[in-house]
Amino acid sequence: MRVVIQRVSQAAVSINNTTRSEIKTGLLVLVGIEDADTTADIEWLSNKIVNLRIFDDENKVPNISVKDIGGDILLVSQFTLHAATKKGNRPSYIKASKPEIAIPLYEKMIAQLQADLGKEVYTGKFGADMKVSLLNDGPVTIFIDSKNKD
Repeated sequence: MRVVIQRVSQAAVSINNTTRSEIKTGLLVLVGIEDADTTADIEWLSNKIVNLRIFDDENKVPNISVKDIGGDILLVSQFTLHAATKKGNRPSYIKASKPEIAIPLYEKMIAQLQADLGKEVYTGKFGADMKVSLLNDGPVTIFIDSKNKD
């Protein structure tokens, strides 16, 4: 499972020119799911996301988590995070899970984030043509792959 985490002042997801979800201060998390992902990946990533200390404390040092500040999370599925670009110029998405595998894992990720954060997690809609807008704060953008826990 791969995620791109962006610290935001605001973020929103629209589908067919209608806002589905929006948040103020918090994290926009783009998630890509592959067949090898398990509940262990979900639990590890959720804990990492919720407790990642990337918000400034009173000394302007990034030392506080989204959970600590009472911030929100907007989770958006994005299969293109598993793009393979080694050959040619057209990315291959062969590692990205098909919906029958990805949707249950995506739903488990939502539930785990809600449990770890202690409040509702906002979402896009799996498989929809979404427009994502954000105001990246910092900018702070972090990439994490649960198969490479560096």
